[in-house]
Amino acid sequence: MIRPDQELQPGQLLARGVCRHLRSHGFVSVEEFVPVRGLRVDVMALGPKGELWVIECKSSRTDYLSDRKWSGYLDWCDRFFWAVDEAFPAEMLPDETGLIVADSHDAEILRMAPEGRLPAARRKVMIRKFATHAARRLQAYRDPKLPPLPEVEPD
Repeated sequence: MIRPDQELQPGQLLARGVCRHLRSHGFVSVEEFVPVRGLRVDVMALGPKGELWVIECKSSRTDYLSDRKWSGYLDWCDRFFWAVDEAFPAEMLPDETGLIVADSHDAEILRMAPEGRLPAARRKVMIRKFATHAARRLQAYRDPKLPPLPEVEPD
């Protein structure tokens, strides 16, 4: 069920704007994606050429400072971005990462993240996980009474 804006957390509102913007560039995206056990990214986006981007949404300075896992996401994507609102002190964010300014309706890429191409085998695994994650979400949305499938790590 789609929740109204007042039920969404600030980071979720940023993620929605980011996903809308990325769609205009031909990307599809999923929120709260787990690339590997112990890591959960806010937005994983799959581009028209098979590129994988991770976007971490930070709604406040405190939210950013409490994130100790972000550098672990770099091994699971081609580009890494921070998404923040206009009031966020962007000078806090590392220069070697991408920067997106977003609100709940749209976003703008202010600084393109450097590219670090994934190895082919890891890309194949990630695209398969992305597809499985998206399909499970859609199926759960359409039939919420289905029992959950067990999480299976790809080969």
